[in-house]
Amino acid sequence: MSVIRELHPQSIFDGFHGARVLCVGDIMLDQFVYGGVDRVSAEAPVQVLHVSSKRAMLGGVGNVGRNVGALGAHAVIVAVTGDGPAAGQIADLIRSEERLTPRLIVEAGRPSTVKTRYIAEGQQLLRADDETTEPISGETAERVLATIRAELREADAMVLSDYMKGVLTDDVLEFAIAEAKAAGVPVVADPKRHDLAAYSGVTILKPNKAELAAAARLPCGTDSEVEEAARHAMSEFGIDAMMVSRSEQGMTLVRRDVEPLHFPAKALEVFDVSGAGDTVVATTAVALAAGADLDSATELANVAGGIVVGKVGTAVVDGDELARGLRATVASSTEAKIMSPESALDVVDRWRKQGHKVGFSNGCFDLLHPGHVSLLTEAAAACDRLIVGLNSDASVRRLKGEFRPVQYETARAIVLASLSMVDMVVIFSDDTPIRLIQLLTPDVLIKGADYTVDEIVGAEIVQGYGGEVKLASILPGHSSTGVIEKMSKRDAPSSARRRALRAT
Repeated sequence: MSVIRELHPQSIFDGFHGARVLCVGDIMLDQFVYGGVDRVSAEAPVQVLHVSSKRAMLGGVGNVGRNVGALGAHAVIVAVTGDGPAAGQIADLIRSEERLTPRLIVEAGRPSTVKTRYIAEGQQLLRADDETTEPISGETAERVLATIRAELREADAMVLSDYMKGVLTDDVLEFAIAEAKAAGVPVVADPKRHDLAAYSGVTILKPNKAELAAAARLPCGTDSEVEEAARHAMSEFGIDAMMVSRSEQGMTLVRRDVEPLHFPAKALEVFDVSGAGDTVVATTAVALAAGADLDSATELANVAGGIVVGKVGTAVVDGDELARGLRATVASSTEAKIMSPESALDVVDRWRKQGHKVGFSNGCFDLLHPGHVSLLTEAAAACDRLIVGLNSDASVRRLKGEFRPVQYETARAIVLASLSMVDMVVIFSDDTPIRLIQLLTPDVLIKGADYTVDEIVGAEIVQGYGGEVKLASILPGHSSTGVIEKMSKRDAPSSARRRALRAT
């Protein structure tokens, strides 16, 4: 279920194409060697890979840049390479991408990082790394800092992609974060070190649960353990927000003085997690650059991460894929809002423990119209979480007659659940919601002002335990019955004409 109360994806997606993201960190050349295995070597008990093809692509901060470009934004890559053949391949790969601009600093004698993966039938057999983890020289660091300062002038967001290969030293991190804060540019950092103090001041830090557990020295198995570990690390290291990737458990966003948001995993099938973290930070940065808040950026990043792990190799997610994935998420989260009374009680108990004020309104909601929307908007404003009790089909027939409802209860529930102001829909089969109100004990009961408080079913119960009853203003000229009557009148002449034609 989506925990974002209101998400405007189209406006965010529209902003992707004008966004410019500065990507700083360790760059790599990812090489993939594909083939088949049908025998064991006579030289040693190892498989023999018959090579059929080879492929090279950008890794590390280069893969972050590729993901930024795939989403439609522009990436400027600030990184350090050596002066060997791999450095030339890296530069060529960046220049071959339409939305990537290289700002590569060459350090003579330094090896460029190359990771070679050997793959057979979709499975990785071996990875060979050719690299150094030595810090860059002081002269190289000065060139990196000068480039960051210059590029921040036009950047909308910055990613710090730290793979512990020596580029993001403490001094480089401190300078980059301070310069970005001074320029008002949000910073997304992907750490690999256990001491997170160097990332103090970033907008959001994205460790995985193993990295967080090591940094906080606390377990990170459950939702509550992740929250505790994140808050401990945030307090110790001076970090305002953390996005914790948790593999099959999804993602958790923790901010100071705000309840955490837990996003369920979206992957249908996992083939390869290589570079998934790059996709997540790239999506987060592009979304922030496009004007999204942290909630929405994390939602999008979680969807993107679920897509990319279903691909083989260091892959990217493009804007169309992300939009499709988000639509699927919204559809599933809409259905997840529709609950049985028993399931609703468990969720309401959790809401109360989190300090939320729970509201309740009810009705048939047959043919949703502007009057309904106005009522529910006012109801949502009176509480933190809004439950809508929905009369079942049988209940509506008893109340409205044998030709009602026009729409079945499932359709009515889905339409209600798709509204951003509605947090839960519970179908009840009684003529009144009395038993549902007694079960859920809402803090506030909201009905339209065409009732008086004395006429509202359940008002006495809610007031009896100290709850509130509120009357929402009525938008005149709108009712489901009126709409249905108007449709009937429009159909009548057509029926008469059909009868006249049959008579001729």
